[in-house]
Amino acid sequence: MKTLNIFKSGFPMKFGIFICLIGLPLFIGSCNRKTDNQSLKNEDHSLNQTLEGSAKPSKSPKKKAMALVDGNHIYIDYSSPSVRGRQIFGGLVAYGEVWATGAHKATWIQFDKPVTIGEQIILAGRYGLFTIPGKEEWTIILNLVWDMHLADDYDPSKDVIRLTSSPETLKDSIESLTFEVEKIAANTTEISISWDKTKIKFEVKNS
Repeated sequence: MKTLNIFKSGFPMKFGIFICLIGLPLFIGSCNRKTDNQSLKNEDHSLNQTLEGSAKPSKSPKKKAMALVDGNHIYIDYSSPSVRGRQIFGGLVAYGEVWATGAHKATWIQFDKPVTIGEQIILAGRYGLFTIPGKEEWTIILNLVWDMHLADDYDPSKDVIRLTSSPETLKDSIESLTFEVEKIAANTTEISISWDKTKIKFEVKNS
């Protein structure tokens, strides 16, 4: 029987070369993957820093106004634009046209319990709060559709109530659109809207 002498045959050297040929690319690939992964992490970090550094405060920030009036939570959600030296009513906000009463999206109001506005009962729920500004008189509107961009999808057939309010001229200008919800008597809330030198208001009573 003949025995194969692997040492004389040069097997170890050939095997070692084979291992090197197979292992070296794998090692290099692994190193490249680590480098690529680190590069991606660095790029992501740089991108995050760039995005964070370029973020600017909104010119019409989201705001809210609310009050708990004898067990009824009344909540208003709106975006508040600023005057910034512009003519507001009769300029930026046209007279005689439906206004979202804010910026970006329509303002909405929510009642946790039924209320009475004027002589009409309004069921608990959330409503779009629109207005039609006028020099002598404003129209205040509650609409069934509250989630929309500005007044783009406003449909008067879905109005729940319309009421009028006489605007008050303020002595001092209010820079940012401001809603206020204030209890003024038992079960009675006053909601006011102030911007520039104009203020309107209406009452809401718990039903």
